[in-house]
Amino acid sequence: MKILKTLLISSVFCCQVSFAETDVMLDTTQPGPVINKNIYSQFAEHLGRGIYEGIWVGPESKIPNTKGWRNDVVGALKELKVPLIRWPGGCFADEYHWRDGITSRDKRMVRVNTNWGGVLENNAVGTHEFFDLVEMLGAEAYVNGNVGTGTPQEMAEWLEYMTSESKSTLAELRRKNGRDKPFRVHYFAIGNETWGCGGNMTPEFYTHLYKQYASFLKTPKENTPILIASGGHTDDTSWADYLTANVKPNWSLRMDAVSFHYYTLPKANWTVKGAATGFPESEWFSTFEQTLRMDGFITENKKVMDKNDPEKKSASMLMSGAHGMT
Repeated sequence: MKILKTLLISSVFCCQVSFAETDVMLDTTQPGPVINKNIYSQFAEHLGRGIYEGIWVGPESKIPNTKGWRNDVVGALKELKVPLIRWPGGCFADEYHWRDGITSRDKRMVRVNTNWGGVLENNAVGTHEFFDLVEMLGAEAYVNGNVGTGTPQEMAEWLEYMTSESKSTLAELRRKNGRDKPFRVHYFAIGNETWGCGGNMTPEFYTHLYKQYASFLKTPKENTPILIASGGHTDDTSWADYLTANVKPNWSLRMDAVSFHYYTLPKANWTVKGAATGFPESEWFSTFEQTLRMDGFITENKKVMDKNDPEKKSASMLMSGAHGMT
């Protein structure tokens, strides 16, 4: 046991302060609560210039880099021991076509990133580059598939390209592009925020799409990712409710998790979100206050999931993310 001496300060009326000494006992022989490492996960998303220049500069850059990734940023991320990275989005995921990012970089498709600033997306960071980063950091990979503008065939072929050890045309294409062994895909999401930028869908419509897409996502047994469905946001539990009530896994269908999102806004108002920099101290506190709501949202989503699926056969986990927006 360790005994710490501390002072308790209590206010008396408006001006008087009294001090009292007390003992606080900490039992360092007993383990504390275990915090899931994935709480400290990060995303590497194509948020305008979010990846480019900030973390990716390309192998030809004068800025010190490894395989195009800035050494200083990679070093900082290693110190943080980032456990999991999600890519390529976000909203960008449902407009991302994986074949745009696997050829030599000078031949890749250039598109307009309509979600973030309308900047040009040259697809310099594609599947191989993303896994370079993941492997340099010793992190796990969370890949987000395209439901909004993609097809079940495109998604299934991407997973085959990443995970197959066979001599199939897609596995051989991966080898031709410089990667002999399959990539390890730990998590794979079928769409992102399909209630909003991912397609403005209803829970019912998305659930039918999920079952169609998930039926064709087949991988080697030793490289089977956790399949994640797009859930709701804020206080909307209808997505988790409808998904777990209507997706009944069988030999050709899985749903391992439901993704739930919540955005913290300093002013709790989407039309007046506040400044991204130079904001006052009061908005730090209001952001923290808004973030505390996440616990209640998780609890309510878990309730409806457990009601529909008490044995957790449909979805064994709730993947939650709180995003700060200014």
